[in-house]
Amino acid sequence: METTTRLRPVPSALQRWRTATAAACVVLGLGLIGGAATGAWLTGDSSAEPTRTAYTEGRTVWHSVPVDTLFPRTLKGTGAGPGSTNRTWTRLSVAPDSDCSQGLDPLLRTTLRSVGCERMVRATYTDSTRSAVTTVGMVVTEADAAGMQALNNRFAEQKLAARKDLMPRTYAPEGTIAAGFGDRQRASWTVRPLTEIPVVVFAVSGFADARTVAEPQPADVATRTPATTDIAQAGLGHEAKGIADRVERGLRTTVADLVEPPA
Repeated sequence: METTTRLRPVPSALQRWRTATAAACVVLGLGLIGGAATGAWLTGDSSAEPTRTAYTEGRTVWHSVPVDTLFPRTLKGTGAGPGSTNRTWTRLSVAPDSDCSQGLDPLLRTTLRSVGCERMVRATYTDSTRSAVTTVGMVVTEADAAGMQALNNRFAEQKLAARKDLMPRTYAPEGTIAAGFGDRQRASWTVRPLTEIPVVVFAVSGFADARTVAEPQPADVATRTPATTDIAQAGLGHEAKGIADRVERGLRTTVADLVEPPA
């Protein structure tokens, strides 16, 4: 599936005897709203306009921004591979938006409970050699700035991003080379609570041939030199980190544009 479109139910017809009353209320309501808006415009009352912040706009991106903006069909990773080699990633599929039960193991859900889970969106990519697959996602939280800062501090102080029992789950779209990308195929990962936006960005990578991995490595470890493990030598840490970097960067730019639209 390549969209995150959500359908809303169509309300049933109102009873005839309510039609005239409803119409009158609508006209009256529009008149009041129009008058208030005109008054605000004439007096320059900016308080009549809703305040846009990175938190109000960041909490709506999962349904208000096109999927190709959140998860571009192609990501360019200049210098993102081992030894600063270039990478190009192609999107295989976008998962339908969901709650966090589908993309996070119970312990990670518990860890994020303090910030809540408004919604989760995910996509899976492959590299140009089609030898690696990576799921990248965003948990849109219900927290304010203080809550996100507290979560970020906890991750840093307790080194939670390096814990194997807090790895995010994969999204394995059927009919693609990532169809066998499951829990046992997870090789490297990153989890990042942001502080300027109410979002937790994550990514998890693995081999495209669906081989199992006995000892996964966090991306920060798998990208160190010299590369001594199969995961590091295959660049899977760079895959998770590079894709998460670019999705996060695009998200920050998108939210900034929503807060302060171009003149």
